[in-house]
Amino acid sequence: MAMATSAPPGFRPALWVPGDWNALFGFGTNILVNLLVLTGLLRFVLGMPDAITFGRILPAVGLMLCLSTAYYAWLAWRLAARTGRADVCALPSGISVPHMFIVVFVIMLPIKLQTGDPVKGWEAGLAWVFIQSFILMLGGFVAPLVRRITPRAALLGTLAGVCVTFIAMRPALELILTPVIGIVAFAIILLAWFGGVRYPGRLPAGLVAILFGMVVAWGAKLLGLDVGGVSGGGLVGALAGIGFAVPLPAVDHVFGGFQFVGVILVTAIPFGIYDLVEAMDNVESAEVAGDAYPTTRVLTADGLVSLIGCLMGNPFINAVYIGHPGWKAMGGRIGYSFVTGLVVLVLAWLNLISLLSSLVPVVAIAPILLYIGMLIGAQAFQETPHDHAPAIVLAFAPHLAAWGKTLIDGALGAAGTSAAAVGLDTLAQAGVLYGGLEVLGEGSILGGLILGAVAVFIIERDFRRAAGFALAGAVLTFFGFMHGPAVGIAVKPALAAAYLMVAGILFAASRAAEAAQPAVQAVPAE
Repeated sequence: MAMATSAPPGFRPALWVPGDWNALFGFGTNILVNLLVLTGLLRFVLGMPDAITFGRILPAVGLMLCLSTAYYAWLAWRLAARTGRADVCALPSGISVPHMFIVVFVIMLPIKLQTGDPVKGWEAGLAWVFIQSFILMLGGFVAPLVRRITPRAALLGTLAGVCVTFIAMRPALELILTPVIGIVAFAIILLAWFGGVRYPGRLPAGLVAILFGMVVAWGAKLLGLDVGGVSGGGLVGALAGIGFAVPLPAVDHVFGGFQFVGVILVTAIPFGIYDLVEAMDNVESAEVAGDAYPTTRVLTADGLVSLIGCLMGNPFINAVYIGHPGWKAMGGRIGYSFVTGLVVLVLAWLNLISLLSSLVPVVAIAPILLYIGMLIGAQAFQETPHDHAPAIVLAFAPHLAAWGKTLIDGALGAAGTSAAAVGLDTLAQAGVLYGGLEVLGEGSILGGLILGAVAVFIIERDFRRAAGFALAGAVLTFFGFMHGPAVGIAVKPALAAAYLMVAGILFAASRAAEAAQPAVQAVPAE
């Protein structure tokens, strides 16, 4: 059925529909999990004082998320009002999860260890987001051009790579380790969101899964069993921590962090580019699902709300999330976005986040994230030409490498050692090509996009465009934006030279194909 291109007279989009309940519980629990992880990083990794964690940072996070979700709800309302469509779904947004770990472990933790002061780490994080915000706002004017020249398989392929590895795999492992909750909750979700089953009272599947997990976890606790990791002591402690705090300006802390600008710029620039590509991927994913949003507005909005959050004390950047088609498929439209933001605001300002984390077993939430990973991974293949499937698989490769390296680093770190200490040759003898994982996985978003685009254009026999993307890969690699640990000059010169040689070969192939074209046309028909 063709989509409406203009609204009928008197049409006003509904601000809330029944499907928004499903998306609210699904998206809301996703945001809640991220906030719980964020809180744990601040308190237990950085040793941030509770007065700053709960009194300054989380209230600012709540404000930023409320502004972000309200804006994207408004953008969806405008799109629905203009087109006359009742199925428009707002873009999901929230704390950028990759950046959450990067700013903690690459910026804030080293500064804290160097100075012995977690507040200095907080200030460095604020300065990092300040710079990132302007990269996003300026990059928003370049992103539409990149989107026009990049094949859909490359954009969706690198997005699916992130989703399958970093979004879906951990939840899959969590639910299999606690199957009584995880596997059953996963079945509850699949029955509703893929199978069309409706639960009594039209309860949202996400809520049914969470309630099931709570009943099993707390019921087992009453019987003296530990299923789901809940505890009465944790619940009592969370109740005692309820309070009230609003965000306060932190401009002095933002500019206090600029004393560490040398450390900050090493990651701010490449991750600013990461943001641009990730946002383009997610806007492309939404357009494939039927909702076309302006890329420039999305990126400038992310930059602006991140800047506001930063100036109020939030060292974490905002981003459009992966998963728009998933929330739309489960019935989400406009209201789920804004209501999620309001709920997060209340939770953050009243410090109810720790209370919820004590009530709900995390494994009951994990199936929702696995569902999103399944949907986005499938979309890359479903919404692109079948011939481009090999290119999508190639776009996965850098993300698989990055994921594998993350697991190895975590395992070695838990053992009190590192890959360098063990020795790359020793690891290679055990079948672990750590150096290859490291190089292929660095800058995986850009790496997946470039490799996927080159493959698509070779499949299409458009060798000139393939050469252009290979040349872009050479430049990005030379300066460390992909395949390198940090931005610099001649970061990976040999690999950059290889990309350059590939660009030359592809350009020569395009010239040869062009030269052969008239001869082919001159052959008389038989």
